[in-house]
Amino acid sequence: MFIRDNNPFTFGDNEKSLAVRRREWTPDSFLNLAKTGKGEDFLGKSIDDKILGKIFLVIALFLFLLFSRAFYLQIIRGGEYRDFAEGNRIRIKVTPPPRGLIYDRGGEAFVKNVGSFNLVVVPSDLPKKEEDKEALFDNFSEEYGIAKEQIKSLLEGVPSFSYQPILLKENISREEALKILIQSENLPGFSVDVGIRREYIINGEESSKNSLAHIIGYEGKITRDELALYGDDYYLNDRLGKSGLELSYENLLRGQHGEKKVEVDVRGREIKVLAEVKPEFGRNIKLSIDKELQKKTEELLARYLKSNNKKRGAVIIEDPNSGEILSMVSLPTFNNNDFSEGISQEIYTGLINDESQPLFNRAIKGEYPSGSIFKPIVALAALEEGIINQRTSFLSVGGINVYQWFFPDWKAGGHGWTNVTRALAESINTFFYIIGGGYKDFEGLGIYKIVEYAKKFNLGEGLGVDLPGEAFGFLPTPEWKEKAKGEEWYIGDTYHLAIGQGDILVTPLQAVSWISVFANGGTLYRPYLVKEILNEKNEVVEEVKPEIINSNFAFPQNIDIIRSGLRQAVVSGSAKGLLDLPITSAGKTGTAQWHSKKQPHSWFVGFAPYNNPKVAIVVLIEEGGEGSGVALAVAHDILGWYFGNKEKEL
Repeated sequence: MFIRDNNPFTFGDNEKSLAVRRREWTPDSFLNLAKTGKGEDFLGKSIDDKILGKIFLVIALFLFLLFSRAFYLQIIRGGEYRDFAEGNRIRIKVTPPPRGLIYDRGGEAFVKNVGSFNLVVVPSDLPKKEEDKEALFDNFSEEYGIAKEQIKSLLEGVPSFSYQPILLKENISREEALKILIQSENLPGFSVDVGIRREYIINGEESSKNSLAHIIGYEGKITRDELALYGDDYYLNDRLGKSGLELSYENLLRGQHGEKKVEVDVRGREIKVLAEVKPEFGRNIKLSIDKELQKKTEELLARYLKSNNKKRGAVIIEDPNSGEILSMVSLPTFNNNDFSEGISQEIYTGLINDESQPLFNRAIKGEYPSGSIFKPIVALAALEEGIINQRTSFLSVGGINVYQWFFPDWKAGGHGWTNVTRALAESINTFFYIIGGGYKDFEGLGIYKIVEYAKKFNLGEGLGVDLPGEAFGFLPTPEWKEKAKGEEWYIGDTYHLAIGQGDILVTPLQAVSWISVFANGGTLYRPYLVKEILNEKNEVVEEVKPEIINSNFAFPQNIDIIRSGLRQAVVSGSAKGLLDLPITSAGKTGTAQWHSKKQPHSWFVGFAPYNNPKVAIVVLIEEGGEGSGVALAVAHDILGWYFGNKEKEL
């Protein structure tokens, strides 16, 4: 401290104090004090240098920590916290696009989009205190019947500051939605979201159970696993195709999301829209399916199944000149609206436990021994390899003996002398045993040639139909048998394969595709269901062209020989039940043994009209007995209806 004039220190009454009080400071005294820190009469510091240093260090450390925290909050995580703060007032809401529609070949809709009320919860709008949140969940669970554990499970792993809605329950009733909206003041975080779901229709009415369910499939809410698989273009509350064409054409049907920038109040309720990007409509698709034919095919198949006390069957009708599928029916079937609306556990359990497997599309996924419908392929292979010609004949006496084994014909006593045309028409096993595996001095095709020609028809492989889950069937070989069964290949194995028995497996889709090759003169087309891609105005964006899998692998004259045998089957052979149709036809029946204690599967494949084929057909009846029975009867009535009602369209 310094003494200023007329302002003395009071140190006491001693002489020193008085001297100091009376003394005046000179400029030299100040200069001396500035240089040395001491004046002549300097009294000393009141705080030690070390203590001052520590104080300055503490202040500096405090300022550094304060600055670092401010830098972290404002620079490092500034964007996140700004978004969070802004999210309490302004939010981005994702707008789902209307899903593309699906039409039949004539432009009639199979589906429509309908609005639905969905119950959602927004994590950031829930109470911040854990006890308040628990109390809210308890009250909500009791009032609306949604388990507290379910709510907590859905929120697990979701940040508490997220304002993206989490779906709790789909397709709630209008009454439930109004109740929640009215009580929203007491339900912070819970709200009603208006969404879009699919409704599947047939003949202008909501479907119950219909065969289109296997073709069109269904869509439903995305799961967390699917969300991880599909990536950033999808959101937690999105819906997507789960099966059928809904799944195959998901990328086209789904469209693109829109966004709305909205201002909300403290409870997260929308006040006004600040900006909006409209969603893009999904593409519409037009199918090759004929709606009337599909309905009639399903009706006739169901009728014959019921009258013959059978439960399972499939029919496919195809344009043999392009691969377009006109009708595809697999019975039993299911109601795809059950899945779209949010299927109950009771209904789902019933479907899963049904021994007839209504969810299984046996038209493309079912694998069965082919029986005699495989014989045209074996006959073509023998003609192509020059083993036989149109006049080559063998004597059928009821079967052949090879050592201790006997391989029978279906007709006791045999069929007498037979060539390839008659062998196809009457399905004579002896002829195919001989050309397939050889007999005595005659050398047959052998297993590898049979398999080689079967592969030309894509057997043992997928045809690439635009539906998910297509099965490939199976072609046995000696190597497979050795590895799978630990047994060598016998001549009897070749005989069995030559008549479509043994370990061979085919699908109905493969069967209709190979009969189409004989119908059109030698071209294997890829079967398909979608023929046009449309925009939201139903203008054609893309036309799907027929795709050839294989062609020119057989001489036309050999194809014609097989065709004549298939025609003879209708005129005088195993398929003569079709002879009374108003048009000419050709075909092949099949009886496929598969179980020693159960009836064989019943097959029919054919095409019509014979000289200018418009349709190819396959009918499969599981455990249906003889192919010339129920399978042929189903084909007869379908072809009769089609050419009686669709003649003007041909």
